[in-house]
Amino acid sequence: MRTIGQRTERQIGLVASGELLLQGARFNDEIHRLPTGSTTFIPKGVYRFMTHAQANQHQLDCLASGMAQVAQERKNERNTTVL
Repeated sequence: MRTIGQRTERQIGLVASGELLLQGARFNDEIHRLPTGSTTFIPKGVYRFMTHAQANQHQLDCLASGMAQVAQERKNERNTTVL
């Protein structure tokens, strides 16, 4: 077996560690920041395409419409803010 990296496996202990709890909480927060269906602009579902080109076009269409939506929301936010 080949080992890559410097991380060492931690031993399981009987006493809880505050540092390990903090690391676990940070890991959990980072996992929740990963993109979901609403941030990638691709609606949930199963898609079947005949070619890769069709799949790529669908992805680009969803991305473009999502970016337009975000731009419109930001524009509306700027117009409603009071100086």
